[in-house]
Amino acid sequence: MIRGLTLLTLILCITNVGTAQRYKLVWADEFNKDGAPDPANWRPETGFARNEELQWYQLANAHIEKGMLVIEACKEQMPNPGYVEGSHDWRKNRPFITYTAASIKTEGLQSWKYGRFEMRGRIPVDQGLWPAWWTLGEKGQWPSNGEIDIMEYYKGKLLANIACGTSKAYKAEWYSNTRPVDSAWAAKFHVWRMDWDEKAIALFVDDTLLNRVELNKLQNKDGTGINPFMQPHYMLLNLAIGGMNGGDPGNTTFPKRFEIDYVRVYQKQ
Repeated sequence: MIRGLTLLTLILCITNVGTAQRYKLVWADEFNKDGAPDPANWRPETGFARNEELQWYQLANAHIEKGMLVIEACKEQMPNPGYVEGSHDWRKNRPFITYTAASIKTEGLQSWKYGRFEMRGRIPVDQGLWPAWWTLGEKGQWPSNGEIDIMEYYKGKLLANIACGTSKAYKAEWYSNTRPVDSAWAAKFHVWRMDWDEKAIALFVDDTLLNRVELNKLQNKDGTGINPFMQPHYMLLNLAIGGMNGGDPGNTTFPKRFEIDYVRVYQKQ
């Protein structure tokens, strides 16, 4: 018997070695160069993006320091350049921007069909914050292009979500699981992972399975026969504030940081 290893631990170690041998690193960003995110890997979103969220996205809120990508949420006021008095559009009816943050994505630069995706990071869990690491399919209108929320957090819980399309435009069919976490847990770095192949999508945190859905359940329910998870997806990293799910940030002290040590993609050899 090997000292310090139970039989179960030994089996898991052997299994992990075998799994590692089946995968090859095909892309990574280790965030080792200080400054803005690498434009060869990431495109920024700008403005009010989705979900009636409070933040204005701008690249200035994402930077690399000491081997870490930092996405920062700030409370600051500035004029909304898209403001239109009397508009019913939530993006245009706000005279002022009151929060800023960043969202970066690999759309048009990097995308992958199947693989093992890993991100090591530390997320803020203060009231009103909504950090996420997720993917969208290259083709199709949301949600019929497919969405995978590998890491999402709001209102005291982690979410591991997979969404496909339905017969109604912009209405998703969700396959979701949640896990409560607290500030002590969030003070540490954790590793999120997706294993996605032609059979299933499995989502993990720290090697604990949060959600697994077989691909044959994820065909769009619109009569097209399209499965949005049999196409390449690009990834997004963002820190949102408020909106439809984030909650009220009124009692939160800013700035807040979502820190990412690395993002890696492996595919089977």
